[in-house]
Amino acid sequence: MSAHPGVATVYRWELRKLRSQKRTYLGLGAAAAVPIIFVTATSLRGGGPNDVPFGRYIHDTGLAIPLVLLLFGSIWMFPLITALVAGDIVASEDGNGTLKTILTRSLERGQVFSGKTLAAFTYAVAAIFINGVVAIVAGVIASGFNPIVSLSGTTVSAPRGLLLVVLSLLVYLIPIVAIACVGLLLSTVTRNSAAAVVGTLMFSLILQLIGILPGLGATRPYLLSTQFDAWQGFLRQPIDWQPIVRAAWVCSLYALPAIVWAYLAFLRRDVAGG
Repeated sequence: MSAHPGVATVYRWELRKLRSQKRTYLGLGAAAAVPIIFVTATSLRGGGPNDVPFGRYIHDTGLAIPLVLLLFGSIWMFPLITALVAGDIVASEDGNGTLKTILTRSLERGQVFSGKTLAAFTYAVAAIFINGVVAIVAGVIASGFNPIVSLSGTTVSAPRGLLLVVLSLLVYLIPIVAIACVGLLLSTVTRNSAAAVVGTLMFSLILQLIGILPGLGATRPYLLSTQFDAWQGFLRQPIDWQPIVRAAWVCSLYALPAIVWAYLAFLRRDVAGG
């Protein structure tokens, strides 16, 4: 430990904790396994999910695989993987009775919360990165490193297609981080890991339900769930920045109030009773 522990110290503590928890490997393992299962199943059966963007191209180029998985993963997989850690990282201290011990160390509460927040974000980034890398590798092995057809109908070379896939993964992190902020809020205020994890997933699913309900179509551009599709702007020629920019500010409307609320609740936490 450094002579003057701070946010970086807490961040390292939290990463060490994550490495020792089964749920960490459960989430990351799912992120790695799903692409392999998907590629294996579609290779054995032939055909593909032709009713979704890029689904018809999964046997033409491996670059289509991570894009199709981004579409499916937004429904429950990535929100659940994110919630597994974000919903637990504060509440588990309450469950284990260790929060009082942590807060009596030579650290400010804000430093403790910031370290935990960074660790939760790191986990979410790792899950997306692992899923993307495995999907690209598995897809290229099965279908080759070939050009891909954009949503505008133009053919994009394989190297540029790979760059666009990487950029799409980065944009996909915007709503994922917002989901993590909601998970941190629920983890802080509920003091219960199960309630926070389930609550975060339900929050994501309810927003998706609102997006498909008749008569509520006007709300769809402002729903957090809609922002999971913003990466498709990179797969148009020329690049459509409008959904990407919208995702940035719409997700901020969800993430900032949630993280500020969680921060204030953590600062005001009464741990005198243990």
